[in-house]
Amino acid sequence: MELLTISLLVLGITGLVAAVLLYFVAQKFKVEEDPRIDEVQEVLPGANCGGCGFAGCRAMAEACVKADSLDGLLCPVGGSDTMKKVGDILGLAAAEVAPKVAVVRCNGTCEVRPRTSQYDGTKSCQIENALYVGETACGYGCLGCGDCVKACPFGALSMDEQTGLPVVDEDKCTACGNCVKTCPRHIIELRNKGPKSRRLVVLCVNKDKGAPARKACLNACIGCGKCEKECTFEAIKVENNLAYIDDSKCRLCRKCEAACPTGSIHAINFPPRKVES
Repeated sequence: MELLTISLLVLGITGLVAAVLLYFVAQKFKVEEDPRIDEVQEVLPGANCGGCGFAGCRAMAEACVKADSLDGLLCPVGGSDTMKKVGDILGLAAAEVAPKVAVVRCNGTCEVRPRTSQYDGTKSCQIENALYVGETACGYGCLGCGDCVKACPFGALSMDEQTGLPVVDEDKCTACGNCVKTCPRHIIELRNKGPKSRRLVVLCVNKDKGAPARKACLNACIGCGKCEKECTFEAIKVENNLAYIDDSKCRLCRKCEAACPTGSIHAINFPPRKVES
């Protein structure tokens, strides 16, 4: 009994001494954290989506507090309003940033892009892309397995069963960029929403020459250059047999849309054209 009592006393004293030592060591080596980090984190949306380029909102807050300027720092979920609040806390100016939205740059629906084979493996775009060209002759277009849908933490993407393509819900999209990083074909792009959410986009990423591209998909851009010649604002360039519209130069005149012979240029969220009588 005495041996048990002594053992308990020794253990108790040892634990107490260790606790005291740990306390003093912690006090000596503790790192004081800037209280503004908590303030900045409080105004961030808390999505922890990684769209800002950091591991989460806490890491983003730490980066903002340590920075001398907010240039290059952006919370895509909160946008300019959130960055303005961050700037007010830190006494820094936050530049106005145009809101962006994810755009699926593929219009190769099931009707215009015939299936040439059938994929029976794991339903994953990453895996299918690593194995072969895909179920159609277009080695650039959407594979339709829905990796982007799974990657979106905001439920802004869904697969259209009729077209076989992902659809973006613009009201839910925060431009976090997770879908962009996930797509192995790089067909999803973050673009400026544009005035009244209107924009013109070439919904194709096929870089093959005209005839092969057209054979693989009737909606493919054939690199003919008609849209580039039609644009008076120099907003369109054709490189590697593919047209691309620079949304910072585009004036939304829609002349390129009318000039495109394959219908690969789409006017998004525009009202229907008036039919001339």
